[in-house]
Amino acid sequence: MHDTGTGSTGNTAQPSRRTVLAATAGATAALAAPGPAYAAAPDDSRLRALISRMTLPEKVGQLFVMRVYGHSATAPDQADIDANLKEIGVRTAAELVARYRVGGIIYFTWAHNTREPHQIAELSNGIQKASLELPRGLPVLISTDQEHGIVARVGRPATLFPGAMALGAGGSRSDARALGRIAGAELRAMGIRQNYSPVADVNVNPANPVIGVRSFGADPRAVSALVAAEVTGYQGSGVAATAKHFPGHGDTNVDSHTGFPTITHSRELWEKLDAPPFRAAIAAGIDSIMTAHLMVPALDDSGDPATLSRPILTGILRERLGYDGVVVTDSLGMAGVRSKYGDARVPVLALKAGVDQLLNPPDLDLAWNAVLTAVHAGELTEARLDESILRVLRLKTRLGLFRAPYVTQGGVDRAVGTRAHRAAADRIAERTTTLLVNERRLLPLSRRRSPKVLVTGADPASPSGTTGPPTGVLAGALRELGFTATALSTGTAPSAAAITKAVAAARDADAVVVATYNVTASSGQRTLVEQLVATGRPVVAVAIRNPYDVALLPSVPACLAAYSWTDVELRAAARVIAGRVRPRGKLPVAVRRADDPEQVLYPIGYGLSY
Repeated sequence: MHDTGTGSTGNTAQPSRRTVLAATAGATAALAAPGPAYAAAPDDSRLRALISRMTLPEKVGQLFVMRVYGHSATAPDQADIDANLKEIGVRTAAELVARYRVGGIIYFTWAHNTREPHQIAELSNGIQKASLELPRGLPVLISTDQEHGIVARVGRPATLFPGAMALGAGGSRSDARALGRIAGAELRAMGIRQNYSPVADVNVNPANPVIGVRSFGADPRAVSALVAAEVTGYQGSGVAATAKHFPGHGDTNVDSHTGFPTITHSRELWEKLDAPPFRAAIAAGIDSIMTAHLMVPALDDSGDPATLSRPILTGILRERLGYDGVVVTDSLGMAGVRSKYGDARVPVLALKAGVDQLLNPPDLDLAWNAVLTAVHAGELTEARLDESILRVLRLKTRLGLFRAPYVTQGGVDRAVGTRAHRAAADRIAERTTTLLVNERRLLPLSRRRSPKVLVTGADPASPSGTTGPPTGVLAGALRELGFTATALSTGTAPSAAAITKAVAAARDADAVVVATYNVTASSGQRTLVEQLVATGRPVVAVAIRNPYDVALLPSVPACLAAYSWTDVELRAAARVIAGRVRPRGKLPVAVRRADDPEQVLYPIGYGLSY
């Protein structure tokens, strides 16, 4: 793809825009029932005719996917109106669509977009109505980050699944496909038609601060198989999946939200390690691919982040890998893409590199006008914009948004958080819990030998898939299984006083379950576990994020990896502790020795049972 573009913008005899949008002509008056997951293959001639009738400002707007505060498209809370005015210069989502004609909107929990499924559906319908009632109005592609595990923007009562590394421990393509199918059906029922998942990064760096358990694992073949399966599931339910973060974010020790990472892989290593999951996603028909805000000198030695790199996005992704779907940036508010260029240059350079969708710029007005100015100045051509708009409209057409842009409350009731969906999530979670240590066959715990259990340890901030702190959820799950369980949180950085209190409580218990969260050599969590073991009580550690904790807990007699602290994974861990199900998970990453990182303590594929 080149900046000059090849898309037709002429006004030769083409079907009219009225023909293209005929299916939505009366849609604002009544909600349309959902149809097949994907519409027929889009007719490019009709879409090009539609594009040729758009004004330049409308074209620029179609390239942006923007956040907006509020639970309603027209009547958000006053605090959200104030936030919108401060950050975007509009009061509501409806005003955002009218002023900038944005092609997409992204939902966030913190923006108060996702209170509960029926409200989400109403918000989605309100956004579509606001856009479709404008002159030359187009449906909006609504997106979110619903990775499951530790990243989920839509919480209960929607169905929450184990995250990617847990799925990697389960190793089942069928489970990954089922996750995508069920989660996709629920998102679609709420009007969310683009999901920024699955993570296709191969996490080979235990110190990775931003990917970690969001990755399926460290084996590129296993990751590739699960990525492809999840893509098939999501897109079979009519939701565009998004493989991220190209060209690969799995070997970084810098968080691109706050810094500018560098990947030092050779070209050969990149081909073997990072590329396979993206190749697999493309082979599976992936609808969109998200860029990474990091530098890969072996692929482009300019010092530019991949998001702004034409050699990476056009030379490799488009031309070498043969991908012609939608390319979306990671959030343009992240430090990794802002460290070299100003916010006015970033969107222009991203489009020149080969991007189609510009996600969540920190200053929309600045970014929108920068693209408009670049076209007027000749740095970008209108034909180049047309190429990206055509890809976005193709996707909207395939998703059926022109035909049926609205959702129904009945559809929400039929699809979201059903008993069958929740049961499927529990079954999948049971196949992911990994038993790493089980000295003297401590597990499973017996209700007769150990009726009184203390659950203590780390309680990190709760993601959307939780009903409370992990210690409380674990204790509640054990009580349901017949134990007398009490919870005592010590936090992720326990003080000496908190440790003393937990140790005293342990002496009155028959067994102790301690939740650990990213233990370090000098961590108070490590001291807590050692002192709990010293009481002589049976101690079971549950690593509720990265599985590497076990390397720093050599004295603990039993250790499980749960890969997240969401309810579904904690309930599964409780069932393993109680012996209701056997542990079946196998490590999808290697755990190295704490005292000699060159040596592997537990290899990929390791996992005990009983």
